[in-house]
Amino acid sequence: MGCRYKTDKLDAKGLATLLRNGTLPTVWIATAEVRDLRELTRTRMALSGMRTKVKNRILADFAKYGIALEGYSDVFGLGGRRLLGRSLEALPEHTRQAVEDQLMVLDAVCQRIKAIEPRIEEVIQETPMLALLRSLPGIGKILATVIGLEIGTVERFATAERLCSYSGVVPCVRSSGGRTRFAHTASDVNRYLKWAFVEAANLVVANRERWHHPSLRQLYERICRRKNHPVATMAVARQLAETAFWVLKKEQPYREPSPVRGSSSPR
Repeated sequence: MGCRYKTDKLDAKGLATLLRNGTLPTVWIATAEVRDLRELTRTRMALSGMRTKVKNRILADFAKYGIALEGYSDVFGLGGRRLLGRSLEALPEHTRQAVEDQLMVLDAVCQRIKAIEPRIEEVIQETPMLALLRSLPGIGKILATVIGLEIGTVERFATAERLCSYSGVVPCVRSSGGRTRFAHTASDVNRYLKWAFVEAANLVVANRERWHHPSLRQLYERICRRKNHPVATMAVARQLAETAFWVLKKEQPYREPSPVRGSSSPR
């Protein structure tokens, strides 16, 4: 077998050849201002992830001892926190202390999230791009800001599929022996865009019965019957990413697609 050598001289020659042929691939780099603004939304996303992890750990500590926290839709709301306080007495000593410490961490994280959100609204100026993104189902000010800053300019994506792949809402395709199957989504993607579109999809799915978005509701229900909830939710996230591309490309607000004549809604 031959041996492939890699040296700086060979790399330089290869780059020079690509440059001369006009085939040297280029990348889009956001401006220094945009990169600076991204830190606000990315920090909020990191804090939101911490908040979710702490909440899940607290609930797991109660579940380990069979303590049910029922009666409130949000256990960490005002009424739910009073229930948590009363339920602490049923925990063993060290577990109770651990939960109390985690509640203190949770309060601190929530305080930082509340502090950074007004800063985002103050610094991020309203633009036509953000207004177009907010017209999409499930996307409000925060998610529109995240998506807008991470996309930068939609012109750098040749197709909607490119944006979906960049956003990590497309499953990997694996083909072998004439069989094709879809695996998990790739990891080398823009995880901030992926988080934003998945958050919007979760909001759409959770409110699908009272929101007037039949196309997304039918998409979710059709795939959920064949697959499962996570796969169907990711399909909604991909649909939102594709829609975001066309909304920005055409510079038109979101409009619910017209039903295809002769098609029947899912039973």
